[in-house]
Amino acid sequence: MTDTNVSLASATRVWARIGLLSFGGPAAQIALMHSEIVERHKWQSEQQFLNALSFCMLLPGPEAMQMATYAGWRMHGTLGGLIAGALFVIPGAIVMLVLAGLYAAFGNMPLVDALFLGVKAAVIVIVLQALLRVAKRALAGAAHWAMAALAFIGLFFFDLSYPLIVVSAAVFGFFCFAKPGSNVEEIKPLRSPTATLTTIGMWLVIWWAPLLALRAILPNSLLNEIGLFFSKLAVVTFGGAYAVLAYMGQDAVQQSGWLTAGEMMDGLGLAETTPGPLILVTEFVGFLAAHKQGGFWFGTAAAFVTLWATFIPCFLWIFAGAPYIDWLATQPRLTGALSAITAAVVGVILNLSIWFALNVFFENVERIATGPIRTWAPDLATLDWRVCLLALGAALGLFKLKLGMPLLLGLCALAGVALSYL
Repeated sequence: MTDTNVSLASATRVWARIGLLSFGGPAAQIALMHSEIVERHKWQSEQQFLNALSFCMLLPGPEAMQMATYAGWRMHGTLGGLIAGALFVIPGAIVMLVLAGLYAAFGNMPLVDALFLGVKAAVIVIVLQALLRVAKRALAGAAHWAMAALAFIGLFFFDLSYPLIVVSAAVFGFFCFAKPGSNVEEIKPLRSPTATLTTIGMWLVIWWAPLLALRAILPNSLLNEIGLFFSKLAVVTFGGAYAVLAYMGQDAVQQSGWLTAGEMMDGLGLAETTPGPLILVTEFVGFLAAHKQGGFWFGTAAAFVTLWATFIPCFLWIFAGAPYIDWLATQPRLTGALSAITAAVVGVILNLSIWFALNVFFENVERIATGPIRTWAPDLATLDWRVCLLALGAALGLFKLKLGMPLLLGLCALAGVALSYL
């Protein structure tokens, strides 16, 4: 730690500022934290920040929120980590709950449908931009390109499960992508294994005790399915919010039928306009699934269950792993596993991009099976020319004019209304 003379109150004000200003997705959020933590306040060195970023990228869940939690922990222990992590999430979670409630109440109005037509088109371009950024960082050689291609083929053509893709990539990378013989001096962990096991046990109880109590009180409630689903998601969703969407698209949309692909696109569009992690789209999914069954208050309860199952594991990963971050940076096999997972995530996001685009550009899309191969087939006659124009405009605004995310989504929403009422 670079600066040890910072009060908890002063740090809390900085965490609140970051939480309120953290628009624009993980890249912008990490840049904001770097500006505040390393450049402005000098609470961490550049190397400490990069080591923490590499570790958080290895974890499932939102790396930006985990970065904030780690920074708070490094300065003020567990309480500091809780405050930093919670303040990164809470402002956006409140906004998302309000937006989800309004969407559930008014989402079937022609005007709202027209607004979200533009939002969906913009989201397709935003996901494409995320794909290009991740690919540029992750695909360093032919083996990484092959890993990404295999992940895409497994998901798109063979309907393999997302967790299987992640685990397979991690195992392959652990043994095949390691770079032994590094001259980096190994650093000893800051905590004993016994203390680490105690931390893990405590946070497992915090995570699961409310969910098990809910199951005992309401054994047949949809809330139990939501809690279990998002708890599994918190463990396997490496690669950030767009990888989370791939898993939710496979399970929440295709298998469980909690919501449609279009509704999930709307949820991502709303998440793009709020502060905090993009993974808050999970709150929208949980709320909407329960709202359809039991109305606003049932949806609100599901939103809280979703937030708990999504973010409490993040505190577990950080508080258990934080003392090992500088040590892990010297472990070649673990960094090899990370590079393989990140490469596979490129294929995952490509699959997500195509799936979303088909469901937005075409009104009718069917899943066709030919032996073991399953693929999506759109009805070409149902192509929506308005989405084509809106997506083209969104691409121009994002890649050429470099518009900010809220402005881009707002302009596309207005353009969607204009085209719909022509």
